[in-house]
Amino acid sequence: MPPSAEAATGPAGTGSPDALLIRRTMAEVTPVADKVTSYFYALLFVRHPDLRSLFPAAMDTQRDRLLRALLTAAEHIDNRDVLVDYLQKLGRGHRKYGTRPEHYPAVGECLIGALSKYAAGVWNPETEAAWVRAYTTISQVMIDAAAADELRAPAWWYAEIVAHDLRTPDVAVVTVRPDQPYPFLAGQYTSVETPWWPRIWRHYSFASAPRSDGLLSFHVKAVPAGWVSNALVHRARPGDIIRLGPPAGSMTVDHTTDSGLLCLGGGTGIAPIKALVEDVAEHGDRRSVEVFYGARTDHDLYDIDTMLRLQQTHPWLSVRAIIDQQAHVQLPDAIRTYGPWDEFDAYLSGPPGMIRSGVDVLRDVGVPSERIRHDSVEELVAAGS
Repeated sequence: MPPSAEAATGPAGTGSPDALLIRRTMAEVTPVADKVTSYFYALLFVRHPDLRSLFPAAMDTQRDRLLRALLTAAEHIDNRDVLVDYLQKLGRGHRKYGTRPEHYPAVGECLIGALSKYAAGVWNPETEAAWVRAYTTISQVMIDAAAADELRAPAWWYAEIVAHDLRTPDVAVVTVRPDQPYPFLAGQYTSVETPWWPRIWRHYSFASAPRSDGLLSFHVKAVPAGWVSNALVHRARPGDIIRLGPPAGSMTVDHTTDSGLLCLGGGTGIAPIKALVEDVAEHGDRRSVEVFYGARTDHDLYDIDTMLRLQQTHPWLSVRAIIDQQAHVQLPDAIRTYGPWDEFDAYLSGPPGMIRSGVDVLRDVGVPSERIRHDSVEELVAAGS
């Protein structure tokens, strides 16, 4: 449930008194995370049945996302800058679920109820007071962010599917037309809900930079037990209407510098990489862009023709396909063969394992952490996707 055991336990004796009590609670409940999650939702739906409609019919797809987000926030209660930025994104994103200010006290009540039951060994009035203070701070930042966002943007956009291109048996490029202007930046992502699975949202990156015609494209791979992905790949057709949440993500190009871009895209992770290349081209930059496109087999390089056409058009762009079964090397390790990369900004998009190993390799070859950008699946889940 917590994003990391280290964050949950923390170094002994550091932080504010409230943070220490919160960490002690987290260390206690981490081994029984599933039980805490189940009890939290049981309390919420029994005590507040009116809130059940905000969640998917099948809770196994929701799992511990809401609770994980709250606990992640509580862990960072001493880090005001990180906390506020995280919570503001969370508050804006939760608008699409129909979350209202009056819902927050009920969630807080059930959070305290679940923690007090499963952290009984360390729970006392001081610990409860610390959690009440933390949750009050957390909920107010989220409520304020949602209220501010309500003045400038809808909670969601309706979008009509206008093209559905099945590139492989399990990968489709889906193009949609939003019902009103949709502002976003190349490299960002959004959440998508289909009409077949109400209230189940999944994240997909935009596969192009903003277009003059306002159309948006996504690369979707159908995964086992993936309700949304299978619906978009195998069931969706032009004319179907989906819903989009607000844009999010920080994997965007800094156009105030002329640093080169080192881009690692694995599988459908090539989608935001393609958008970044288009963004550099539209800004007229001639900075070096090095793209490593990873796949298990030739068959999985479903967008290689598009990337090679971009390479032919832009002399500053280099595209290398890294095929696992031929190279006998994973995508992140392949970049060691080239370089140096210490003057490049690095962008990673793909499976969580690729991102984790990619970050490690990039640090090893001299790319500073502050110049490595990605929006990993784990972070998205923690952010209440």
